[in-house]
Amino acid sequence: MSETAAPEADHVVDVETPHGPGRLHVHAAEDPVAVLLASHGAGGGVDARDLVALAEFLPGQGIAVALFEQPWRVAGRKIATAPPTLDVAFVAAAEALREVVGTDVPLVVGGRSAGARSACRTARQLGATGCLALSFPLHPPGRPEKSRVDELRGTGCTTLVVQGERDPMGRPEEFPRDWPELDFAVVPGADHGLKVPARGQVTQDEAMGIVVEAALEWIIREAAGGAVELEVSEQP
Repeated sequence: MSETAAPEADHVVDVETPHGPGRLHVHAAEDPVAVLLASHGAGGGVDARDLVALAEFLPGQGIAVALFEQPWRVAGRKIATAPPTLDVAFVAAAEALREVVGTDVPLVVGGRSAGARSACRTARQLGATGCLALSFPLHPPGRPEKSRVDELRGTGCTTLVVQGERDPMGRPEEFPRDWPELDFAVVPGADHGLKVPARGQVTQDEAMGIVVEAALEWIIREAAGGAVELEVSEQP
């Protein structure tokens, strides 16, 4: 996943977690109708192209965006820690976000790849009104029998999956479509990093436009309807 220049955050908040400090990059919106809390994948940071695109565009449309940098990334490590540590840190980030945006703004959780999985696993606990799964790794490459579809089914809220057409961790046709809480958007020709071929059906800018427009329409339609107080359960 290539990285790109991220817009300057309005607030940068250090987040204490049991696994070291994380960091929230908050892009504020005036009178937000929702706030999106999203984290990065296991091989990159909050400067991933899709996260940057969301942070650049959504605040101007009334949706605040908080990008969460996991503790392993803040510490300068190159390899992500175990999934349970990511979930604990993500919950801590949601609690810290309350201090910035308050408790009366609907919370949408999300992320890309490993961050999408973490958002799915914690959405119910956080009382999220929606879950945005970018490049959800439905299975390891070449191992479709190792399905993670139960994580998608367990969110307890409406969920939007944005998937590249050529994603080796789950092509769009591999996802079941048999439950009404799941919405789906496909980026033509894109891989797991949502990168498209130079001579593909869409340009890279157009691909990011698909991501942003799908997320915006879905959040406004499905996830921004009612205010939800962020109630964070204590970790064992």
